[in-house]
Amino acid sequence: MERASKKILIVDDDAAIRRLLRGLLGNDYRMAEAASGEQAMEILPAFCPDLVLLDILMPGIDGYETCRRIKASRSDIQIVMISAISSPEQQLRAFEVGADDYLVKPFDPQDLRARVRLHFQLREATAVASSIRAEIESHNSNLRGLTAQHAQEIVAIQDAAVFTLAKVAESRDQETGGHLVRMRDYSHILAEELAQDGRYADQISGQFLQDLYRSSPLHDIGKVGIRDEILLKPGRLTPEEFETMQQHTVIGANILDQAVARLRGGGFLAMAALIARFHHERFDGAGYPAGLVAQEIPLPARIVAVADVYDALTSVRPYKPAYPTDEAESIIRRDSGRHFDPVIVEAFCRRFDDILRTQEEAVDDFPINYGAMAFREYDLAGV
Repeated sequence: MERASKKILIVDDDAAIRRLLRGLLGNDYRMAEAASGEQAMEILPAFCPDLVLLDILMPGIDGYETCRRIKASRSDIQIVMISAISSPEQQLRAFEVGADDYLVKPFDPQDLRARVRLHFQLREATAVASSIRAEIESHNSNLRGLTAQHAQEIVAIQDAAVFTLAKVAESRDQETGGHLVRMRDYSHILAEELAQDGRYADQISGQFLQDLYRSSPLHDIGKVGIRDEILLKPGRLTPEEFETMQQHTVIGANILDQAVARLRGGGFLAMAALIARFHHERFDGAGYPAGLVAQEIPLPARIVAVADVYDALTSVRPYKPAYPTDEAESIIRRDSGRHFDPVIVEAFCRRFDDILRTQEEAVDDFPINYGAMAFREYDLAGV
C-alpha cells in the first residue's frame, strides 16, 4: 500500500493534540483534521480515511456518537479512541459503539505509531480474508466442476488468510506456541463427536464442521485492542486489569462484523464473530460479555470454550507451568455444568484419547502465543 492511500483523520477539539498527532504520523500517512464530530462527518465522504483517531470529550456530538455515525456510514474504517478517560466502563462503551482500539492520554508516541501500523495491517488482512471468501462464494456454483486438487488449493489459501488475520492480533507477543493449531483441531474433534449421536447432532452439518475449523483460530482477534501493559503482563492480573481484558470479546466481534458486512451472509466469518464475542460465556451465566446461560450461548462458542481452556491449561505460560493432561481433564470435568456445557464435556471425555494424540502430533506451524487469556480466568479464581 502506498503512502498516498494510507489516510488518517484526526478528530479532536484541542489544536495542540492535533498538531502533536500530525507531527508523529504526518511523514508516513496522509492526514486530515477535524475539530468536532460534526466537522468530521463533513470531511468523511471526500477524504475517505482508512483510520480515525477520535477524541471522546468534544463540543457538539461527542466521540461516542461520532464513532457510531462513522461506523454506520463506513463500517470498514478503523477507529482508535484517544482520551484521558480510562475507566473500564468508558472503554467498554467505546467498543460497544464500534471503536476498534482505545489509547489513554498521555500516550507513548512509540505505542501510538505501533498501534496505527497494527491497524493498517489488520485492515489489509481483513480485506484479504474477505476478498478470498467473496471470490469463493461468487464461484460456488462452479466448485463442483473443479478438480479436487484445485478445490483444496482454494481452501488452503483461505485458511492462510485466516491465520494471517489471527497473527495480526499477536504481533506484539513474541512467545511461541501451537495453540491456534491445537485448539482448532480439538474443536473439530468435539464437533465431530457431537455430530455422531448427540443432542446437538441436528445442528452440526458438514458446513458447520468446515466453518468451525476455519473460524475457531480467530477467537481472540480482539486482543489487538488490549493495552500492552495488560496483554503482556507476566503475572496475575488484578480484577481491574481483568475487567479490561474482558473487552477483547467485544473488540474481536466488532472487527469480524466489519468483515461480515462486506459479504452476503458472511460465511465462516459470521461464525467467527459469534465465537469471538461469546467464547468466554459460562454455562451457568457467570461469564462475559453478555452473561448468557446454557443454550443461549451459540453452540460454536460452547465448543471452542472447552478446546481453548484445555489447551491453555496444558501449555506453559510465563506465570505457570503446564498442567498434566489428567489434571487438566479433571478441571474440565469439574466445571461441567458451571463453565462448560455438560454435553460437550461428555464428548470431550469420550474423545480424550484422540485429543491427547492430536496434542502429541500437533506441529507449531504458526509460532504465536494464544491461550493465556483462557487460563487467566482460572488463575484469577485461584486454581
